[in-house]
Amino acid sequence: MSTGIPNVTSNLNLQTKDLKTAPGVSLNENQSTILRSVLDLFAGKPSLPKLALWRDDATFADPITIAEGRDRFAAQWYGLQAAFSEIERLHHEVTDAGNPILMDLKTRYVIKGIGKEQTITSVVAVHLDDHGKIKKVEDKWNGKLPEGSIANAFRHLNAVTVPKFVSVPKNAEEDAKKGN
Repeated sequence: MSTGIPNVTSNLNLQTKDLKTAPGVSLNENQSTILRSVLDLFAGKPSLPKLALWRDDATFADPITIAEGRDRFAAQWYGLQAAFSEIERLHHEVTDAGNPILMDLKTRYVIKGIGKEQTITSVVAVHLDDHGKIKKVEDKWNGKLPEGSIANAFRHLNAVTVPKFVSVPKNAEEDAKKGN
């Protein structure tokens, strides 16, 4: 798998330094960079360079959204900063270095304004294309994503609505103003 990613890694400013892997699981440099950036996103630390590791037509899916395309998935990640006063990673472990790369994740979130805590345990599947860029991330809460036309309609609606309320920086200067 060839990748054009190394020229981007110098300005990623990754907060996640170490990746925990299950016994027998080893990651190459590209996989490590991708997963550290994804963990930063889940921690509410988005940035334009981290999102540059994603294809423009990539998809982010979890039980509340199916965000297809850069405008939609970027808004989801920047929305975490707006929605939560605290985000704490309690546990992560990479369990499979294939494609998709699989990772167990447990995160505690505190909702801004009301202080309600929510801990989410999930299996994250990171799908890469042939060039090593992210084409899909699935965040399966308790190992599952909802099925059915009504659930999926609401998930698509969320993906369309969030970008109307969450601003995504247009350049490095705007990104820096958000503290990224």
